[in-house]
Amino acid sequence: MELLNQQMKAEMEECKKRARAAGLQFPDNTLEYKVSNLDMLELSPKHMIPTMYDYWVHDVATIRNKWLYDMYPHNPYETVINTRPPISFYNQDNADWFNVVIFYHVLGHIDFDQNNVSFRKTWDDDFAGQALADKRLINRIREELGPKKRWVDYVIEFARALDNLVGYYKELEEVDRQDTSAIFSSASRKREYYFSHFLPRLQEARTISHAFYYDEIERYNRCVMQFGSDEGEKAFFDDGYMLGRFPQFHSFFKKWEEQERKPKPKDVFQYVMEHSEFLNTEENLWMKDVIQVVRRTSLYFQPQIRTKIANEGWASLWHERLYIPDERNATHDTDFAKVVSGVTLIPQLGINPYATGKHLFEFIEELGRKGRLSPAYHMLKNKDARERYDQRLGEDYGKQVMLEARKYLDDFLLINFLSDEDFQDFIDTHQLWIAGARPSREHWKMAEIYIKTKSGKDYRKILNGMLYHPPHIDWESKTKDGELYLDHVYEGRTLHTKSIAAVLIGLEFFWGKRVMLETTEYEEVQPKNWWEWRELGRKPQYKKVRVLYTCDKKKAERKVL
Repeated sequence: MELLNQQMKAEMEECKKRARAAGLQFPDNTLEYKVSNLDMLELSPKHMIPTMYDYWVHDVATIRNKWLYDMYPHNPYETVINTRPPISFYNQDNADWFNVVIFYHVLGHIDFDQNNVSFRKTWDDDFAGQALADKRLINRIREELGPKKRWVDYVIEFARALDNLVGYYKELEEVDRQDTSAIFSSASRKREYYFSHFLPRLQEARTISHAFYYDEIERYNRCVMQFGSDEGEKAFFDDGYMLGRFPQFHSFFKKWEEQERKPKPKDVFQYVMEHSEFLNTEENLWMKDVIQVVRRTSLYFQPQIRTKIANEGWASLWHERLYIPDERNATHDTDFAKVVSGVTLIPQLGINPYATGKHLFEFIEELGRKGRLSPAYHMLKNKDARERYDQRLGEDYGKQVMLEARKYLDDFLLINFLSDEDFQDFIDTHQLWIAGARPSREHWKMAEIYIKTKSGKDYRKILNGMLYHPPHIDWESKTKDGELYLDHVYEGRTLHTKSIAAVLIGLEFFWGKRVMLETTEYEEVQPKNWWEWRELGRKPQYKKVRVLYTCDKKKAERKVL
């Protein structure tokens, strides 16, 4: 692995100038390395983070990757990691003209990573440096444990079984709170409590009406307009009318603020580390350091997992837009078309996330250019009027809309951003469909592939089903008497039942006591009569049941509630 030579670095800097002129934003300093296929195979188990901690599963994955490469040689083109400065790797077998295409693709990734709000927790951190510090910490723990150093890998394995439960959105919420604390005064926290907590609870108890809530908003706005922001809030909360109606408000606000100042666990990791008697004994404190490393690493990768379609689609869009007008590579148009068609081609069967993300951004840009993101357009019911609607807001406005979409949308928001009507137009524009399979009517040994539906709603449902969706686990509501009780909030997807026992055994090890998991599963409804078993074409029926798993002394038992 070595840095790019000066000639290719100069090509990269020229690509940066053109990308910035097109509207992309990224830091001046970047690091580019040229790597071999062997380097790629060794780095991929560590997600291309060279300084990541060592773990035996990484070694197994490296051996597996080399075996697969011997059987089916393949050539990864590039990869980029979101560090400070951003680091990108390029295969040493890439042609020079092709590296220019990849430069543009990488700059699209860097622009997305540095501007999409899903990554804002990572903007100020150098994860490569943090990973190196974590690696040294784990190596030091191994040295101190001596003959018992194998327990480090056991702890990593148990912790990684839970790393999809990290409180990613709660971490982002904390970043938002820190950013707004410098903007809003302490009186604004009182305003937040009054309108977001105090009055809504009174509404639920039917002590006040909805009309009173809106009247209070108007009264607050009048005070701010009359006295200014700070003095207006003071006048609002010191008003004799309010103090007479809610004399308990200030005492309630004080208690709420004291509770908010106390750091609360954001996920199962933090809850277990804080409340486990086993982990907090002096001889086991090193385990908390290892668990914290696994949690921190998982949080770093969370935004990447949740923006695969948007990130790759954005990079694919810009490597096409920036490379085609680049006169430096005018003699490689055919080569470019051949390579890029394999990346952004819309397949006849299945879904290409690169193409889906790219075309969704382009479609949003076109809607912005024509003014079709306005309420006036969405109020139209006439199909002909919708097709003719065009405010001609210009290319620059459409690009600005697309840049804003890049800033705020992850995969879920990108797929569900469009209305049902607009998404159906998107499906029709790109001739997308859902394919099905059935026995051939002419050749009984063969199957026929047919167009099952062209419905936008059905297509979007499949896209949503492909997305990363970790389970929602409540760990506090039912935990009592020292027994950890996990309540899986069912959201339409069941847990992977084959892994439940292993995960609970690891969690029981961390907790030091019995662990329980309540979840939802499906059971087949058994026919009541014997002849129903022999009916041709009988489709099995399923029902939802609530199940309780209990893990005690490394043994997991299942019981239907």
